[in-house]
Amino acid sequence: MNSSTYPAAQHVMVLYTGGTIGMQASAHGLAPASGFEARMREYLHSQPDLVVPHWRFREMSPLIDSANMTPAYWQQLREAVVDAVDVQGCDSVLILHGTDTLAYSAAAMSFQLLGLQARVCFTGSMLPAGVADSDAWENLSGALVALGQGLAPGVHLYFHGELLDPMRCAKIRSFGRHPFKRLERQGGGVKAPSISTPLHYDQPRQLANVAVLPLFPGIGAEILEGLLDSGIQGLVLECYGSGTGPSDNPEFLAALSRARDNGVVVVAVTQCHEGGVELDVYEAGSRLRSVGVLSGGGMTREAAFGKLHGLLGAQLEPTQVRQLMELDLAGEFSA
Repeated sequence: MNSSTYPAAQHVMVLYTGGTIGMQASAHGLAPASGFEARMREYLHSQPDLVVPHWRFREMSPLIDSANMTPAYWQQLREAVVDAVDVQGCDSVLILHGTDTLAYSAAAMSFQLLGLQARVCFTGSMLPAGVADSDAWENLSGALVALGQGLAPGVHLYFHGELLDPMRCAKIRSFGRHPFKRLERQGGGVKAPSISTPLHYDQPRQLANVAVLPLFPGIGAEILEGLLDSGIQGLVLECYGSGTGPSDNPEFLAALSRARDNGVVVVAVTQCHEGGVELDVYEAGSRLRSVGVLSGGGMTREAAFGKLHGLLGAQLEPTQVRQLMELDLAGEFSA
């Protein structure tokens, strides 16, 4: 990414959702805490050589541990970003977020904010600000500096000096300064020629009901049927290898066929960190396609999950969702 080709951020809205970065000790362990704006201002004032854009601060409510992140909270985040840009005139937004579900939120926002001509950057920390060897201030100030140097419109993830594409990364470590990694994924769809009006960031969104089901040896149809009976509208099916599953289980295949007939959109992604789904390579994959499972190509779990929420939340018909799932809308299929 050549940041010098993009204009520098002039007005940044900092949205504080909670997470480790601002946590403080409580009787039951570290917990999200208010008052982070004053701590952030004090730190930045203590670094006179650090050049960052003008910023303002908004504390989201409630403050949460990111383990408690929900699609309903994503709606709040989306509305806060749109307000910051379209109402308050900010050209960039920095979202402070816990690391456990940060990759999910960044991917989801990539689809919730399609068409927004502003920069949105997520960051957080593995240790709270103020504790020994914390990475909090370096990540926060680094993200502000990156915005000040110029980023492309869209959603970014910044951590420990590195800008990551939310469409291609995941949290792979629960320790250290490098919890996120770019995954080497392959396979994808044709770039969508345009973003249809219902998907535009300023259009209303509804909550969608989406689930993720990893395959495992011996998985039975009753587990899949239980999910389908719960009323889900979309399912990310984490398959083996290049997109294989229990193709010799007629009940499992029949359940997938019923899901398609009932309008449930099922998308296959690989459980592997590298590579992607090619459903026609093996018979075990082509049988999944024959009962309506879509290929997620090189999409990550987080990207596929966020994309289903974005498309289904726009209240598109299942046939439209199925078509768009295999088109590249936000770089989710890019190598």
